[in-house]
Amino acid sequence: MKTTDHTYSKQTTLGLGVFIVAAIIIYLLWGDTRGLGAPPLTPVLLFWLLISGLIAGLFGSLIGVGGGVILLPILHFSLGYPSPIAVGTSLLIVAFASASGGYGHLIRNNVSIEAFKWTTPAAILGVIIGSVLFILLAHDTPLLGLLLGIAFIIPALLMIWESLSPIRFQSRLDKLNINQPYMAGLGLITGTLTGLLGLGGGYLLVPGFIYFFHLPVVLTMGTSLAVIFPVSMIGSIIKLSGGYVDIIAALIGSAATVVGSTIGASTIKYFKPQILKLVFSLYFLYVSIRFLL
Repeated sequence: MKTTDHTYSKQTTLGLGVFIVAAIIIYLLWGDTRGLGAPPLTPVLLFWLLISGLIAGLFGSLIGVGGGVILLPILHFSLGYPSPIAVGTSLLIVAFASASGGYGHLIRNNVSIEAFKWTTPAAILGVIIGSVLFILLAHDTPLLGLLLGIAFIIPALLMIWESLSPIRFQSRLDKLNINQPYMAGLGLITGTLTGLLGLGGGYLLVPGFIYFFHLPVVLTMGTSLAVIFPVSMIGSIIKLSGGYVDIIAALIGSAATVVGSTIGASTIKYFKPQILKLVFSLYFLYVSIRFLL
């Protein structure tokens, strides 16, 4: 137990350390840009950004979808951010959270290098394509909302399927199926949707690794986070350059998400993932309806 506690403490410390260094660099390069239409930065907003970041990091870690897919609708519907700014801001938070969470899995050898090296290059190409599409569509908020509404149906249906199907617990290393073109295809699709909609990508990578490539459950989260980090960082930089990120909100939310994801990783054994996935599938269906209407 002491060794485990020390590992989680080390992960949190490193994650916050990386966050502080990266935050300074981002602030020096882009200043306190907040994005057109961002709500006033009041103490109430700061408080809810912290709470939202903790919630996104905690439950994103527990259900394996990453914090972005949880945080984006909170930013838009609860905190009043326009959808383009919510997309860019949540994606930068995903980058920080995946860096911390990915490191935690890496030091536990929970990353498949083979899967990573075939998925990541295609995902990086995809996020560039998706980011270009995002810039073209950012001013058409009804269309962007429609795409987000459709996109949120995906994690909802996948989590309903996973909560009802025990097959994912049967994956083993001796059944590992690294089909290189298909794995690159999964990366390309994930990267494109990440760049376009800012949802991270864990909601696609995790079930994709498990069902299509028979990656053991213990490796799916770590490999997914390892892929998401460079992809979300590149997408964030493009959106930062376009002025689609509330930097102050992203930095505050990121610090809370790093802590929340570490808490989630250390407490996951006390939860039943299938029940959590079923609950959050209903949440994502609700979010989808909100965006579509």
